[in-house]
Amino acid sequence: MPSHFNLRAGAHPGALFVSLLLWTTAAHADLKLCNATSSRVGVAIGYQDKSGWATEGWWNIASQTCETLLKGALPSRFVYVHAIDYDRGGEWGGKSNMCTADKSFAIRGVQDCEKRGYKRTGFFEVDTGEAKEWTIRLTDPGQGKAEK
Repeated sequence: MPSHFNLRAGAHPGALFVSLLLWTTAAHADLKLCNATSSRVGVAIGYQDKSGWATEGWWNIASQTCETLLKGALPSRFVYVHAIDYDRGGEWGGKSNMCTADKSFAIRGVQDCEKRGYKRTGFFEVDTGEAKEWTIRLTDPGQGKAEK
């Protein structure tokens, strides 16, 4: 049976506030994101693996669909997420700054983003505990809170 957690992601001014429902399951060891909002979203992730820090994006995820972002066991306990609401505007971010680009990207390192030709972008942290897989569920405001 999955364990559930509920947290609120900090958002930039004018952005939507959403609930994130996070859970683990025993099926496949992957990092997934399910977009339960009524909008299309763009998602970037950051993580630390054996080679150091990495950021990847953009996954364009339609409303009411899920996408596998990383296949296999999670590379580390903490995963970082930045999401953009394409239809209503706004973005979900946080205090952990990492490098992104306007188009599809895979970037190594999180230092000197601008000097290397990238954008410096705020990501929010997701603590997966020691799970080998994790699913992040973006929901519209007011959809209710998850129960443990």
